[in-house]
Amino acid sequence: MNNQNWNVQQYKESASFVPQLGTPVMELLAPQKGEKILDLGCGDGKLTLEIKKCGCDVLGIDSSIAMVNAAKQLGLNAQILNGESLNFNQEFDAVFSNAALHWMTNSHQVAAGVYQALKPKGRFVGEFGGKGNIQDIVVTMSAIFQEFPEFGEFNNPWYFPSVAEYSKVLTKAGFNMEYIELIPRPTPLSNGITPWLKIFANGITNHLNKEQQEIFIKEAETRLYPLIFSETQGWVADYVRLRFKAIKNP
Repeated sequence: MNNQNWNVQQYKESASFVPQLGTPVMELLAPQKGEKILDLGCGDGKLTLEIKKCGCDVLGIDSSIAMVNAAKQLGLNAQILNGESLNFNQEFDAVFSNAALHWMTNSHQVAAGVYQALKPKGRFVGEFGGKGNIQDIVVTMSAIFQEFPEFGEFNNPWYFPSVAEYSKVLTKAGFNMEYIELIPRPTPLSNGITPWLKIFANGITNHLNKEQQEIFIKEAETRLYPLIFSETQGWVADYVRLRFKAIKNP
């Protein structure tokens, strides 16, 4: 996992699009009343709550204490657990994940844990960053670190696989692929690029001092302006999502 620190209030103010754009993957999950479902990387619990409203027994897990506490405040059953260290044994009808798997870089370990957590014929449904996701942003951040050696080494915290790569991960774990697709989804950043960087690039920059962080933000804004900003649309991040549904072999 990474050393990302989550600020729940900042997340609600500037990243509310994350659960809001989760409707298609929720439809793919199609939760049924009475099912027991694990929400892997539940964040502040917004989509976990929607699953619960369907009459499901849902457990949300996340590695962030702040996010788990936010989910609990919604009345949800949530616990702190690293997605790369799942310890369930054939307990769930489905495992669901939205915008979280790209933070779990040991994909084989995650897939094996999910497989073990599912009942026979259980389904694994999710959406996360795929190949090409935020490419302009990642390349820009890497270039800044290269030009400011005092910042140290640039450590990319994300895993953005292709369809072929992730299909291989799930198949190796024992799943049958029912559906998988790479979906370009340019995403407007209504509050601009600075709040996005402070929220999602926190794990990349939290070792920098205050002055260095300010330099990083200013450099990123300047360099990204001609790439992902337009007068008509404002700031738009070059998101690409990987959406999938896989079934555990009986």
